[in-house]
Amino acid sequence: MQNRGNAARLLQREAVDRIQKRLDKNPISSPERSVAFRSSKKSEKKPSSVTDSDIVKWNMAISDHMRNGRSDSALQLFDKMPKRTTVSWNSMISGYLGNGRFDLALRFFDEMPEKNLVSWNVMINGYVRNHNLFAARQLFDKMPERDVVSWNTMISGYTQNGYIDEAREIFDRMPVKNSISWNGILAGYIQNGRIEAARRLFESNSNWHTVSWNAMMAGYVRTNRLVDARMLFDRMPERDLVSWNTMISGYAQDGNLTEAQKLFEESPTRDVFTWTAMVSGYVQNGMLAEARRVFDEMPVKNSISWNAMIAGYSQCRMMDMAKELFEQMPCPNISSWNTMITGYAQNGELDHALQLFDEMPNRDSISWAAMIAGYAQGGYSEEALRLFIQMKRDGERLNRSAFTCAFSTCADIAALECGEQVHGRLIKAGYEMGCFVGNALLTMYCKCGSIDEAYSAFKEMQEKDLVTWNTMIAGYARHGFGKEALVVFESMRVTNIKPDDITMVGVLSACSHAGLVDKGMGYFNSMERDYGITAKTQHYTCMIDLLGRAGRLEDAEALMRNMPFEPDATMWGALLGASRIHGNTRLGERAAERIFEMEPDNSGMYVLLSNLYAAAGRWADVGKMRITMRERGVRKVPGFSWIEVKNTVHTFSVGDSVHPEKDKIYAFLEELDLKMKRLGYVSATKMVLHDVEEEEKEHMLKYHSEKLAVAFGILNVPPGRPIRVIKNLRVCEDCHNAIKHVSKIVNRSIILRDSNRFHHFDGGLCSCGDYW
Repeated sequence: MQNRGNAARLLQREAVDRIQKRLDKNPISSPERSVAFRSSKKSEKKPSSVTDSDIVKWNMAISDHMRNGRSDSALQLFDKMPKRTTVSWNSMISGYLGNGRFDLALRFFDEMPEKNLVSWNVMINGYVRNHNLFAARQLFDKMPERDVVSWNTMISGYTQNGYIDEAREIFDRMPVKNSISWNGILAGYIQNGRIEAARRLFESNSNWHTVSWNAMMAGYVRTNRLVDARMLFDRMPERDLVSWNTMISGYAQDGNLTEAQKLFEESPTRDVFTWTAMVSGYVQNGMLAEARRVFDEMPVKNSISWNAMIAGYSQCRMMDMAKELFEQMPCPNISSWNTMITGYAQNGELDHALQLFDEMPNRDSISWAAMIAGYAQGGYSEEALRLFIQMKRDGERLNRSAFTCAFSTCADIAALECGEQVHGRLIKAGYEMGCFVGNALLTMYCKCGSIDEAYSAFKEMQEKDLVTWNTMIAGYARHGFGKEALVVFESMRVTNIKPDDITMVGVLSACSHAGLVDKGMGYFNSMERDYGITAKTQHYTCMIDLLGRAGRLEDAEALMRNMPFEPDATMWGALLGASRIHGNTRLGERAAERIFEMEPDNSGMYVLLSNLYAAAGRWADVGKMRITMRERGVRKVPGFSWIEVKNTVHTFSVGDSVHPEKDKIYAFLEELDLKMKRLGYVSATKMVLHDVEEEEKEHMLKYHSEKLAVAFGILNVPPGRPIRVIKNLRVCEDCHNAIKHVSKIVNRSIILRDSNRFHHFDGGLCSCGDYW
């Protein structure tokens, strides 16, 4: 039989060669011209010299050329044919579809003199493969007759693209269904997460093959319905190896290693996937000793087995063991190298990660993304961005992980210009704004002070998950746009996404920053009733801050007393901050005492209390605080401000004397100081923690780091563009007042991000409304 088949193929090849030789003497031009369609007007009468056998050979030759990607040669054969049959036309149509030339396939279909059922089915399948289901359905509805292939093609097209209801409508209309029809609709329900509909369909038919039982069981496992999966497993009339592996891996992934091990021992046969399921299950549950025991007992190991074990050691920070296993691996693949690089990077061993990265025989986008993420998470922002740029230069396609890490890095250092460039590359790469990379982009714009761009990105995101909504709400809150944050929250409420405790922290924070006391109280009291969210420490801290800022200090204290847990240092800090704003020294001292008991090294709280004493003129107490800090070894965190100009970050400290443009900056500040005073600016000398003359206090305030950074920005950032400054500490009251005046004098928008929030200065006003 084998010799007979070889002889037939040889005869076919010879026939193709003979026909090709005839064509070589009279070649024809390319397929882009219309000769093929003009030739279709020729008479289809069979010349006396052409036999059916000859036509079969011509058709076989056309199919052979199309199979091997030679569509031009196939067209030459077609145009030269003395007689064409429906098979000839169908061969051209299916051939063009197979070679990705849908346009030519459609032209041939439209010009075809007589179409048969195969012609219609092939064309419908072409539309489905091109994801044009609307056109496929139009063609399907026009068909003069249909067979089971026609119906199944439409079912498959709808289910693969997520239109399960349309697929079910086709299924229900089918006059005759076969096993492919039933399995197609069942798989569609499972793949689209419609597990209950899949169950009802499964129970409505008793004639399922083992593969269908396995698919249903896998659907239960995927949706964590292991009890249902096990009931199905026990009911199965016949089990195969896939059945056992599905249940074993299901139990292992769910952490029920006892039941997984029991089934593993009962399994009549095992393959490498059975063993690997157990290894992976033990690894995922941190049971490395058991995982290694099973791994060592495996009769045959594949790369997945090795990588699972290596990943287990890496995740548990046992890089020496991971390295030992990696070096023993017979043929490490690229996933093995990536697992090791990721392990080293996540454990902070970037030198080892880079060494492996440089030694890799081949790299992929995951390798690059692992290194970029390692540098970003380790705080090496410049190295992360440099590697991101190098990845593009080396011709590697930038993947979503690389973009996400780049956006996160830009967000951490507030490098807006760089972030905008990365955004541009994302658009050029053609990625849709999905949740994974979209959330990172949203965070970048929020942290870099571009709240309008953040909202634009938010609107463009076709998919929004809980993180998306939370990021936008928190972004508006931190920028002081409380009302806008609440508008986003109300929009979220009408979606199918349920708020969580992080959402409510953002909502309450928005109310706090905007002074919306009644709104905040309403949301706080409705959390458990409307969303089932029990208030945690973060929610109470927001409420204490909200009430305290509004001057309702007694209400804030009462809330602390009635909490279901003891106040922490953050809550007392919120109360101390409110006491400073409203000059309540007694309450501030009491709050500070509690903070110093919990966090004796928190320098920020010493400074807050000192500010409170200074504002009250209690200079002796200010001195005592300074002595206490010295005795306890507490050092005040020095204030820094920085600004990015032309992809370079310029950092300033108070009274900076090292910046190359310091003379120009100081001269400009002197000019601004005179102009501000003409507008009524008065230095907030009460903020100076030294009992010195007023004139000296003014001088001490004049060269704070944020003022230096703003002045540098005005001198170097082109007009029309916002000036964006970041400070590591909270902006002082004097600088806040001064920058309001500066924004009006120079007619520039100034955005200042401090340790607490953003301030948008424009036309002499701040977005916080002086409520901060």
